[in-house]
Amino acid sequence: MAYRLVALDHVQLAMPVGEENRAEAFYAGLLGMERQVKPEPLAARGGCWFSNGLVSLHLGVEPDFHPARKAHPALVVEDLEDLEARLRAAGLEVRPDRDLPGVRRSYVDDPFGNRIELIDAG
Repeated sequence: MAYRLVALDHVQLAMPVGEENRAEAFYAGLLGMERQVKPEPLAARGGCWFSNGLVSLHLGVEPDFHPARKAHPALVVEDLEDLEARLRAAGLEVRPDRDLPGVRRSYVDDPFGNRIELIDAG
């Protein structure tokens, strides 16, 4: 084999039409990512992109939106307890999962019901 995959550029999730402000409140406001300017002509499609320089996540608009309840991105987090507390303080349900020995992780849903896995970096 002469090729190999070298990086993951981004993960894309779906969102309902016109919900960019709610996406920004969650991904920028709570997760600490910055909203990125989408290049034209992609901006005309709606949705939004977020990044913190290490992790990039795109949200694309789907008119017949259905949240990803099983498929999900898994984000590695420094100080998972702090983020979990921040999410709970914002009224979100954080679901700890201890099914993998030696791995501290939890799940939270974004404002649209997409599942997000959070894994402790420690």
